[in-house]
Amino acid sequence: MHVTIAYVVGALLFGLGVYGVVRRRNAILVLMAVELMLNAVNLILVTADVSLRSALSGVPGEAWATPNSQAGSGGVFALFVIVLAAAEVGVGLAIVLQYYRMRKAVAIDEVPLAAGEERVDG
Repeated sequence: MHVTIAYVVGALLFGLGVYGVVRRRNAILVLMAVELMLNAVNLILVTADVSLRSALSGVPGEAWATPNSQAGSGGVFALFVIVLAAAEVGVGLAIVLQYYRMRKAVAIDEVPLAAGEERVDG
C-alpha cells in the first residue's frame, strides 16, 4: 500500500470530523466528530513515522535522536493523542450528562454562553 492512500484517508477523516463539528447540533455527535478528527491525526502521525523511517533507512541515526532504533516517534505521539482523546471523552460526556440533567436537552444551540443569558426563540 502506498503511503499517499493513508494520507488521503486521514485528510478525508479529518474533513468529515470538521464537517461534523460545524454542522451538528447534538453535543454527543460533536464529541464523536472530535474523536474522528483525533483518529485522523493518529493515522497521519503513524503514516508519517513509517514513511520517514523507510525513506531514511540507510541514514545513520544520531544517538540523541533515536536512542532505540525500533522506537517510533509517530507511535509515541499517537499514543499521547489516544490518552488525550480518552480524557476528552470522559470530561466531555460528564459535562453533557450534567447539562442534560439540568436542562433536559443536549442541543448546542440551546446552551447559554453567558451567565444569566436566556434563550431567545425566533
